[in-house]
Amino acid sequence: MFNQFGATAETLSKASAVVLRIGTDAHLYDDPEDVSIAPLLDSKFDSEKCEALKRVLALIAQGFDVSNFFPQVVKNVASQSLEVKKLVYLYLLHYAEKRPNEALLSINYFQKDLGDPNPLVRAWALRTMAGIRLHIIAPLVLAAVGKCARDPAVYVRKCAANALPKLHDLQLEEHAPAIEELVGILLNDHSPGVVGAAAAAFSSVCPNNFELIRRNYRKLCEILPDVEEWGQIVLIGILLRYAVARHGLVRESLMLSPHSLGNGFCKKDGLGKELVMDKGDGDMNGSLDSDLVGMVIKCYVEGPDDYLSRSSCHDTVSSAFGRKDSTSIADNDGVKILLQCTSPLLWSNNSAVVLAAAGVHWIMGPKEDVKKIVKPLLFLLRSSSSSKYVVLCNILVFAKAVPSLFAPHFEYFYISSSDAYQVKALKLEILSLVATSSSISSIFREFEDYIGDPDRQFAADTVAAIGVCAKRLPNIPTSSLDGLLALIGQESFAGNIESMDGEAAVLVQAVMSVQTIIEQDPLSHEKVIIQLFRSLDSIKVPAARSTIIWMVGVYSSLGHIIPKMMTTVIKYLAWSFKSEASDTKLQILNTTAKVLTSAKGEDFLTLKRIVSYVLELGECDLNYDVRDRTRFLRKLLSDKLASHERGGDDAEPQENFTAYVAEHVFGRKLGPFSPKPSHHRFYLPGSLSHIVLHAAPGYEPLPKPCSFVFEEHDQLSDLRRQRDVATDSDGSRGSSGTIDDYGSESATDSVPSSDSDESTPSNEARDTPYPLIQISDFTESSTNQGGGSVSNSADLEELRSRKALDMWLNEQPSTSTENSSVSTRNQSSYAKISIGDIGSRVKPKTYTLLDPANGNGLKVDYAFLSEVSTVSMLHVCVEIVFENSSSEPILEVNLEEEETNKASDSVDQALVEKGSISQDNVPTLVPMEEINRLDPGERAKGIIQVRFHHHLLPLKLALRYNGKKVPVKLRPDIGYFVKPFSMSVEAFKDTESRLPGMFEYTRRCTFTGHVGDESTEAKDRFLWICESIGLKMLSNSNLFLVSVEMPVANNLEDATGLCLRFGSKILSSEIPLLISVTVEGRCSEPLNLTIKINCEETVFGLNLLNRVANFLADP
Repeated sequence: MFNQFGATAETLSKASAVVLRIGTDAHLYDDPEDVSIAPLLDSKFDSEKCEALKRVLALIAQGFDVSNFFPQVVKNVASQSLEVKKLVYLYLLHYAEKRPNEALLSINYFQKDLGDPNPLVRAWALRTMAGIRLHIIAPLVLAAVGKCARDPAVYVRKCAANALPKLHDLQLEEHAPAIEELVGILLNDHSPGVVGAAAAAFSSVCPNNFELIRRNYRKLCEILPDVEEWGQIVLIGILLRYAVARHGLVRESLMLSPHSLGNGFCKKDGLGKELVMDKGDGDMNGSLDSDLVGMVIKCYVEGPDDYLSRSSCHDTVSSAFGRKDSTSIADNDGVKILLQCTSPLLWSNNSAVVLAAAGVHWIMGPKEDVKKIVKPLLFLLRSSSSSKYVVLCNILVFAKAVPSLFAPHFEYFYISSSDAYQVKALKLEILSLVATSSSISSIFREFEDYIGDPDRQFAADTVAAIGVCAKRLPNIPTSSLDGLLALIGQESFAGNIESMDGEAAVLVQAVMSVQTIIEQDPLSHEKVIIQLFRSLDSIKVPAARSTIIWMVGVYSSLGHIIPKMMTTVIKYLAWSFKSEASDTKLQILNTTAKVLTSAKGEDFLTLKRIVSYVLELGECDLNYDVRDRTRFLRKLLSDKLASHERGGDDAEPQENFTAYVAEHVFGRKLGPFSPKPSHHRFYLPGSLSHIVLHAAPGYEPLPKPCSFVFEEHDQLSDLRRQRDVATDSDGSRGSSGTIDDYGSESATDSVPSSDSDESTPSNEARDTPYPLIQISDFTESSTNQGGGSVSNSADLEELRSRKALDMWLNEQPSTSTENSSVSTRNQSSYAKISIGDIGSRVKPKTYTLLDPANGNGLKVDYAFLSEVSTVSMLHVCVEIVFENSSSEPILEVNLEEEETNKASDSVDQALVEKGSISQDNVPTLVPMEEINRLDPGERAKGIIQVRFHHHLLPLKLALRYNGKKVPVKLRPDIGYFVKPFSMSVEAFKDTESRLPGMFEYTRRCTFTGHVGDESTEAKDRFLWICESIGLKMLSNSNLFLVSVEMPVANNLEDATGLCLRFGSKILSSEIPLLISVTVEGRCSEPLNLTIKINCEETVFGLNLLNRVANFLADP
């Protein structure tokens, strides 16, 4: 058609494809190796950059490595176009983990974008920062997440929650409390989207920190229906675990109701092992398998592996869960609200949400409400095949424990021709479990159709299901037995079937199902047994023949007819022994031994000859197992085979050991066969482990019931004790006049003269010529910077005592006529401690540059100086000390720059901060003067000025002496990359207030530098603590001590609240860096210090924070 236009089917197809591609980016995939990408990335126009970035991402999608474009892509991160910025972030997010060092080049742009007005840009920046998996910037990322967790945009807070698991994967133990705190903040968010992401972060970061859930439990339950579907799944699991850990299991639930819980309260309430779910469901009371339910709940709580490994795995549930581990739903609002908020989710569009909600009601719901989960689960059977399989796996466990739940709805489990084999097998098992006497006829009619299915393995499973139904329901219709016998007798089985596939499997299952029915009442099925014996000649399947031959031995003495035909049957077995399979031969040997053991009278001699003949055939068989079994039986039956008459067997069995063993092995009748469940491993409903039947990665069983205990009265009692202590201390100090003086306005300026005893310490301090500590009111610090001593410490003691009382009582200070004076006095809650000049006692830390053992007697040490370099602000002054420890003089000692420092490697370049000033024409090392001669034992000093490439990377130098060259490494001390910055307290606080959020970093450590020195016992403890911390800080970093403050409410033994402030500026950028050290603890014990740094240079600030915390914690 249309040949005149030259059109063909192929050309028309191509034309339609071109039309469909119009207006899309599909053309980007046509030329994967387009050479025009690089010029487009350097273009001035955003449209061309966007086109190039789309091509780059298309190459990534096709599996190409485009990391060679990294420098050109990274420089576009500063673009003002949102589309370009988004594509750049996608590229960086893909290569952040593979090339983290290069991604560090953009770290400053990420921080800048965190403050962008557009929330999308802030979220993109945070996602990319979290994708850079480097420990060196983990504190920086944590600070960014902390800022974004409080962002006004919901999407940004959600991205912050998603970034927390990535931080946790880095295994930063020192930041774990901060990460958990952020999780708690996000769980308290008002947005459902943020809460869902926070729940996922909680599961990854701190799944057992139930204190975070306790604070927001009711809110989380109420917001649960509004959370996104996949967040609902995680949040339901968290709330279920918390409910079990906090409140325990519910006594009225299926998990505990059939058990006594150790005190018999279930029996008193009339709760037995019978559970009637709905009296209108038929004539069957829904029997509850209490043993199986006990096994299920133990597996839920302990985990299948731990439960099965215990030797007492058959104990009752009451031994594991007592009354103290359970709660009543009538008295527990926490469980009620959980069940109420999960009930609407039973009809969710997401199958996984329905299973999670059903699991909550299955475990925690009252037994009369468990039937709520039935119809939602049945509705899920209309979903996809994969979802249907998962749902059926969960329904199977429910049906095993409580068959009556799904008994009225058996028709939902009828099998469709489109079902997969796994789904068919599960439906068959469920049908066999929920079948009742009223529904069995309908189910059997359905089974008849399944037996004719072309899938013969499925047909065999159907026949096996008939046997299971017959075992559960003794009053099974006789038509099923007749049908099974007809199935066995079909002519199709008369041929020689060599394998277990197809029809052979159906035959084997039919024989086993008939055997199951016979076991219920063997005497009434004597004719059926005879019919099976007669069918041996036509059945050729080895497994089926072995089952029938086993029945020959078991029922050889049943009734009156079977014993008479035993001789004929055994003769037939002996005749066919040579042509049987190995498994059948083994069964023939066992059966002949059983029959001989139970034979009596005239048949004994005949059977003895037949058995002897069979044993001779077995000894000559080619199979090892057959020969071994034959020798074992010949030895075991030696007494029977040697006797000439039956009367010899009437002797006591103990007289002949072999005869005694043979009698007890083959002579006694076996009990009815009860097959065990296929597995005893039960996992939480809806979990992956429940499907694969082993603990999948990340699976956690339920916590132990009532393992999380939160008692509010403990905190209240602590508060009462604190109040009592404060009240006693206040009462011991004086009368109400003290309170009046505290509340009066004149208390700030004057001290009552009557308190002369308490004024002694301050008087002594006044007589001291050079006081090390001067106490003054904090509010006067702006006018009296030099500090002045307090004339009388009674006022301070009154302030401490009264303020402590008000703090413990959580009340305002006592009422007074001058209310304005009271409020003014409340603001003056800190006193300033002025430390004298301690600069003379500061000793910089010394490091070893060259050890005498490696320097042939030359020892070189170095220490960083507090002086500021005169060359440039990039240089650090270092004092070098040379000492000749040898017996010979050392000549021409000098320290110079290594050649390799003239070209820094790529790693150093990646770590250079972008905000630093230009380093052109700035030397790396300003050398010292050469030391011509250094005699033995002589010491010489010199000062060098060094420019380090980075505050964490060592500088390679060359030490020359005696004509030799020794490479050495000068390691930087970040504490001397700053210079002192003199400022007032007000200026310090003002600068600190402008550096909040991500520019503020904290860390805690333990300080012990003030403990253990006996010479300090006579000194003031506050003085010694201030001196110890101040000297430690000034000896390891170049700082200015701004102030030392102490709360006036402190007693003489408590140093809590003591605060030291230090000011400095970064040498290279003149950016202020503020350090605050806050003390917590008692004076005579190790103190907990909280170090806080405020600085715009986040990487530098975080590294300095770690350095400060380390040397403060170092004893």
